[in-house]
Amino acid sequence: MDVLLPPELVAMADRVVTANRAIGRRVALAESCTGGLVSAALTEIPGASDVVEAGFVTYSNQAKISLLKVSPDVIETFGAVSVATAWAMARGALLASEADIAVAITGVAGPGGGTVKKPVGTVVFAQALREGDPEDIKAKRHEFGDIGRGGIRLQAALLALELLLP
Repeated sequence: MDVLLPPELVAMADRVVTANRAIGRRVALAESCTGGLVSAALTEIPGASDVVEAGFVTYSNQAKISLLKVSPDVIETFGAVSVATAWAMARGALLASEADIAVAITGVAGPGGGTVKKPVGTVVFAQALREGDPEDIKAKRHEFGDIGRGGIRLQAALLALELLLP
């Protein structure tokens, strides 16, 4: 297969498409620091349209607010790279689509932008299920370390794809 992306990313995307197709589940992404990389990986797979419902690249805070309805107060209080913001992004992706599951990714890919509390390599993920209780949205912070911008984005995309597996 002729692909643009790293083989390990495409292989994981293939697993996600195959597994979700088998159970009739549609997926949505709300991406910030990955800039659409997860959506791109999924759409490298022939037949991905059976599974991929929507992908939102909400790189700026304003895009998170306007497209995913993340409260400005959440971003102001907790920051764009926070469990609260990732939670709201995942929920917003579900509400703005017909997907059954949504995963959100927000983080600091570097080389700049890190702080003592949120160093480069900090990425927060959230997973929301349409039929699930909004209070049960899974969210977690992961520290990849300063492994370079490309490395951080790749590792974040791989972890996001894992969260889309049934």
